[in-house]
Amino acid sequence: MLADLDSSDQRRLLDSIFTRAAKGSRIIKDPEPLRPDYIPPKLLFRDEQIAAVAQIVAPILRRQRCSNILLYGKTGTGKTATARLVLKELAAKAKDLNLTICLCYSNCRLAGTEYRVILDLADAVGVNLPFTGLSLGEAYSRVASQISDKNLNLLVVLDEIDFLAKNSSGNLLYELTRSHDILSPGSVSLIGISNDLRFKELLDPRVLSSLGEEEMVFPPYSVEELRLILEDRVKLAFNEACITDAAINLCAALAGSEHGDARRAVDLLRVSAEVAEREGSTRVEERHIRIALQKMEQDRLIEALKVLPLQAKLVLLAVVRCETAPTTGSIYKTYSTLGERVGVEILTPRRVSGILSELDMQGLVSADVLSKGRYGRSKQVTLLVPKSLILDVFAQDPVVSSLV
Repeated sequence: MLADLDSSDQRRLLDSIFTRAAKGSRIIKDPEPLRPDYIPPKLLFRDEQIAAVAQIVAPILRRQRCSNILLYGKTGTGKTATARLVLKELAAKAKDLNLTICLCYSNCRLAGTEYRVILDLADAVGVNLPFTGLSLGEAYSRVASQISDKNLNLLVVLDEIDFLAKNSSGNLLYELTRSHDILSPGSVSLIGISNDLRFKELLDPRVLSSLGEEEMVFPPYSVEELRLILEDRVKLAFNEACITDAAINLCAALAGSEHGDARRAVDLLRVSAEVAEREGSTRVEERHIRIALQKMEQDRLIEALKVLPLQAKLVLLAVVRCETAPTTGSIYKTYSTLGERVGVEILTPRRVSGILSELDMQGLVSADVLSKGRYGRSKQVTLLVPKSLILDVFAQDPVVSSLV
C-alpha cells in the first residue's frame, strides 16, 4: 500500500510504474481491436445477417425509401457491428457512384433524450439546431423540412431503441414512422436495434405497424465461434505468443456460458491482459482470465446498482429488507414504507411488479411467477446479488442512504 511507504519510497514506486508504462505494453500492441465499439475488417459468423440487412437498405442507392428493420438479440451478438458495417460499406458504394445519401447512427441510451437524437438527425441532413431552446416538435419540423425541400433519403440506425421507447414520450418514433407525406419527396428509413424482445409492448400500435416492417433475430455465438473471434482479435491486438491457447479457450467458454456474448468475451480478454501486465507477466494465462472475470463481475454489479432509477433502488431495497423468499405482496408493503420515509410518490402494485421484472432481466433478482389458484398469481423473488454489496452501493446514494 502506498500509505505504508515514506515519501521517497512512494516516489520510487510511482516512478517505476510510470517508467514501465512509458516503455509500452509487452502484451498489447494495439488496444483498438479490444474496444467495445471496434468494427473488425471482417465480421465473423454474420454473413447471413449482413447480406440480409444490405439487401433491405440497398434501395436507398436508387434514391428510394427502404423498409424499416428491427434487429433483436442478446448483448454481444453482433447487431450493432452488423448495422455499422453495412452503413460503412453503403457510404463507400455511394461515394464510388457519386451519389449523395444521408446516413445517421445514434445510440439512444447515450443520447439520453429524444431531442438529442434529433440533433444527430439534424447533423446528418445538414441542419444546425441549438443544443437547447427548441421544442421537440419545432426541432423535428426543421429536420423534416430539410429532408423534403432537398429531396433527401435518410437512413437512421437507432441503437438501443428500447431506451427511447421506455424513457420518452414516444413522439419522435411516431413522427419518424408516420410522417411519410410530410417528408415526400424525401424519406426516412429506420434500423432499430434492441436487446429487449419485449420492448415492442411499450410502443403505440400505430408506430409498431410501421416500425416492424422487417425483423431479424441475431442468435448467440457458440463457444467455438467465440474462440475463433477471440483468436482473430488476438492477432490484431496482441504481440506474438503473449497468450496461451488454454486462456483463449477458457475466455470463450466463460463468455459462451453467458448467452454467447462476444462483447463480453473481448472485454474479458482485454481486462485479462491488463491484469497480466500489472503483475509483470509477459503473457496471459488461465489464472489471469479468472482474476479478470471476478473483477468484471464486481465492477458490472456495482455499476448496475449505481445507475438504477430511484424507484428501482427502493424496490430492490425492499427485497433486501424482506424475509426469505419474499413475494410481490410483502415486497410492495415494504417498498411503500420505504418510499414514504424518503417522500417519493408510491407506485401502483402493477408498476412495482414491472420493476421487479426489469430487475430480473438485469440479473439482479430472480422473479418466478407462482400460481395461487383462485387467489391469483404472485412473484417469488430471490436476490442474485450479495446483500452487503447492495447496501454498500446504496449507502453512497444521497436519497436512499438514510434507509441503509
